[in-house]
Amino acid sequence: MAGEKSGTTMLKFFAGAALALSLLAASAWAQTASDAERTRARAIYERIVAMDTSVEGRQNPAMAAFLAEQLRAGGFPAEDIHVIPHDGTAALVARYRGDGSGGRAILFLAHMDVVPARREDWERDPFTLIEEGGFFFGRGAQDNKAGIALLTATFIQLRSEGFRPTRDLILVFTGDEETSGAGARLLLQQHRALVDAEFALNSDAGQGTLAEENAAPTAYNLQTAEKSYASYSFTARNPGGHSSQPRPDNAIYDLMEAVQRVRAHEFPVEWNDTTIASMRAAGAVTPGELGAAMRRFAQRPGDRRAAAALSRDPAYVGQVRTTCVATMLQAGHAENALPQSAVATVNCRIFPGTSVAAVRDELQRLAGNKVSVAPLADYWSSEASPLRDDVLQAVRRAVHANYPGVPITPGMSVGATDAVFFRSAGIPTYGVAELFIKDSDDYAHGLNERMPVASFYNGLAHWRILITELAGRRRP
Repeated sequence: MAGEKSGTTMLKFFAGAALALSLLAASAWAQTASDAERTRARAIYERIVAMDTSVEGRQNPAMAAFLAEQLRAGGFPAEDIHVIPHDGTAALVARYRGDGSGGRAILFLAHMDVVPARREDWERDPFTLIEEGGFFFGRGAQDNKAGIALLTATFIQLRSEGFRPTRDLILVFTGDEETSGAGARLLLQQHRALVDAEFALNSDAGQGTLAEENAAPTAYNLQTAEKSYASYSFTARNPGGHSSQPRPDNAIYDLMEAVQRVRAHEFPVEWNDTTIASMRAAGAVTPGELGAAMRRFAQRPGDRRAAAALSRDPAYVGQVRTTCVATMLQAGHAENALPQSAVATVNCRIFPGTSVAAVRDELQRLAGNKVSVAPLADYWSSEASPLRDDVLQAVRRAVHANYPGVPITPGMSVGATDAVFFRSAGIPTYGVAELFIKDSDDYAHGLNERMPVASFYNGLAHWRILITELAGRRRP
């Protein structure tokens, strides 16, 4: 778990000479998005935001069909475009064939589905793309239809220019990331040949931050790890009886005692290259006890005093350990009867490298023999992706093309995306979205979701540079 390699990697990452060269190259590329390319990207964006691809709207197959038609019209052979229906939704896989000289394929991940949005709650129609006050508004405008529009438009533009990548590039757009994630699992388990790759770039993770006071870019987080999601049922059962004859064995009391033990429990402190690099960078600019704890943890991974300080902050406890918390309760069947069952749901965010089964075993140990613990679904867990120099360099050039000099730091998300399935299947995955936004403007999953207009159009240079850096001919 130690992060001994992170210092060397980050020194390479911030090497001054390479930085200067990359800025010169990136500034030239930043001007390559033509009016026609911007118009195409916006038209795709407008069309797909108008599709209600939530679990309620069920327009994911229609969106996959529309994007497939755009790619065919852009010159991609029909045999390289696959719409794979499943469970009322669909996934889209499209291959941009390279000459093979650069190695194995790269995946470009995004998801077509969105969380539900109700018109009566929104200030604007959530399924109409509206440009206003420097933002694009609409459900999915940020999460994740901007990424889909930009990737689709960039693939079509590069093909129109005659660009021949040195390796295959594969678009993978799933239709149920916000719900079951079954699409990603289906592709990996039943269509592995379509999506097998050396690594993946995920448009649904990683992003830049803008300052609240002046919207100046302040930092970019490159997501190289994410915690796994798993929920477990805690179930206590009892023969029950009449409430006028209470006795010591009671399903509710047994369950509450088990939940209290979970509440008091701390999982072991863990770390990896990503979290150490992130702590080092954040600690340098964070004041007070929290910043001191970050710096100490980065210097001495696993430091107990630093871990304790970080664990007291809800925003950082997930960076140093697995966390589990009770989220739902259901018990009893009548107010005048002893409960025959009591059930709690405990939701866990599992540190990379720790298995879902190992967490279940630990929870069962805490629950004792009067309460049974079981996962509520088939969950996947994953390791952190290694800090590849080629990806780090390409991300730096892409980000600095639009935001020169912004610090770039690998980070671990406490939430989850489709990347967990690809990492679990042995495909390192990196969150490299084009988004730069203020924290106060980040309404993903919320009302009046929005995407900065500048960030959207800057994304055309962002994705072009990533592709040409990782799958283009080396410049002299």
